[in-house]
Amino acid sequence: MHLTLPKQLPTNWAKLSAQAKGLLTPSHEDKKSSKRHGHEDECEAHQVFRSVIGHNTKLSSGSRSKRLQKTRTLEQTSQDEPAIDKLILSEEAKAIPEASVEADSASDSEDQVLPGISSPGSTGVIFVMDRAMANGFTYDDHEWANFGQGAPEVGDIPGASSKPETLDVAGMGIDVHEYAPTTGVKALRTAVADLYNHTYRKDKVSKYTFENVCIVPGGRSGLTRVASVVGEVYVGYQLPEYTAYDQMLSVFRRLVPIPSALSAEDNYKLHMEKLKENIDQMGLSVIFASNPRNPTGQAIEGEELQELVDVGRHGQTIVLDEFYSWYNLEGALGESLSAAKYIENVNKDSIVIIDGLTKNWRCPGWRVCWVIGPKSLISALSQSGSFLDGGASHIMQMAAIPLLEVSRVEQDKIALQKHFRMKRDRVLSRLAEMGLKVKVPPKWTFYIWLDLSDLPAPLNSGLVFFEELLKQKVIVVPGIFFDLNPAHRRNLFSSPCHHFVRLSFGPPLEQLEKGLDGIERVLHTAHEHLTTKGHLDSMGKGLAPLTGTVISKAAVHGVADATKPVTGHR
Repeated sequence: MHLTLPKQLPTNWAKLSAQAKGLLTPSHEDKKSSKRHGHEDECEAHQVFRSVIGHNTKLSSGSRSKRLQKTRTLEQTSQDEPAIDKLILSEEAKAIPEASVEADSASDSEDQVLPGISSPGSTGVIFVMDRAMANGFTYDDHEWANFGQGAPEVGDIPGASSKPETLDVAGMGIDVHEYAPTTGVKALRTAVADLYNHTYRKDKVSKYTFENVCIVPGGRSGLTRVASVVGEVYVGYQLPEYTAYDQMLSVFRRLVPIPSALSAEDNYKLHMEKLKENIDQMGLSVIFASNPRNPTGQAIEGEELQELVDVGRHGQTIVLDEFYSWYNLEGALGESLSAAKYIENVNKDSIVIIDGLTKNWRCPGWRVCWVIGPKSLISALSQSGSFLDGGASHIMQMAAIPLLEVSRVEQDKIALQKHFRMKRDRVLSRLAEMGLKVKVPPKWTFYIWLDLSDLPAPLNSGLVFFEELLKQKVIVVPGIFFDLNPAHRRNLFSSPCHHFVRLSFGPPLEQLEKGLDGIERVLHTAHEHLTTKGHLDSMGKGLAPLTGTVISKAAVHGVADATKPVTGHR
């Protein structure tokens, strides 16, 4: 049973916002006030965001000139060069990047945490959780609702097989105490290959073997290993996209990121003709994409996925993050999604697939994932793994093998789909009751990409909405973190993700109801202020002080000293 509040919320926030403008007094209509929510420096929530290393707009002329010179050099390079040089790790990839391609942030000495050491900046998850902790959140406080959680609930769900409760280490043999190979344990690699062949490649002559699989300690590790072997090429990606790509595109300086924006007007569809045009005009050599897509909950599937795989046969490498491949929320029960279905030759088609136990098996703590691709790529990933992460836990790899048994997978897949469809429908229904109708409902994943643009300012800012919800012990992720903008130079109000937040329905239903109650309380407060005062000037203010996050020594314009709390109130 969710919280029942006495006043009815509007079903049309855009109409109410427009009507409220007629209630504004002249003091609220002057030039200064009219731009109050049009410049990020005048918004307290945005000042907090910009006060964190990696989120500021600074870019030294030296770093800019180096980046421009690098771009010019790439433009002069033949587009016929392979994206991953014969899919074998080069000596250059093993080396520490030269000073000529140092990160932009490294040139800003005031952001150094130690001499010669610069902070990479706060990721979306770290920033969100630091802000939650500043508002009193602790991981054992069950009064909080975490809509920001990028992981599914890990407990028992109806119809699913039980999770392992013990590990028979003795039964695994004495060798399990040794390092595992950087490509992973052969038995697990074989189990992964067999599962993909059974699920997606029954009618294909070319089959995966253990040599096409590399086991990695988590999805980010898989992305990192792949990125480490990509040459100095243009890399295409789409907006909005998974937040971890931001750091990946920033850290590996040989990659030159080229974004393209997807539009809500056509449900964030990736148009193949437009992609091919970008490849031809910009010389894209590698395409990174989450599929199904985080945060929009959409997917490239069917004929479009077939076309994307075809691109991988004509000189480009396609890297697909398929971690939500089981979260089919509208299709036939038991069906999942993978580019593996459309690959003709597993050793010639330049398609790289990353997946693992994290999301589909609901075992994020196991840190057992995999990269699937041509044998030559796996050899390269073995080399990069030797200096990047050293490989996944030997014991956990052995424990994972039974989880990939075909009948178990088929049972768990159906149970997961039924359970998460129920949770999605519940969250969408309650949001609609609050006047927050989701314009592009998720068909995959466990995320809702919520458009706040109909809400009155400043609550229509994802960062302000996020901060107001923290006061109600509810965590969401501001949409700005899915605008992969590695240098963070764009004005936040210019971002296509500025008016969005991502809600996760990964947590248990009880926690989701609690979070929806918190959203309802914020909207009731906004409704009351709007109908009585005609504005929401009190919202987005009185924020908790910055704690935990690495704070930039250089104060953002409008914040006298970013190392001090923005305000003393919570």
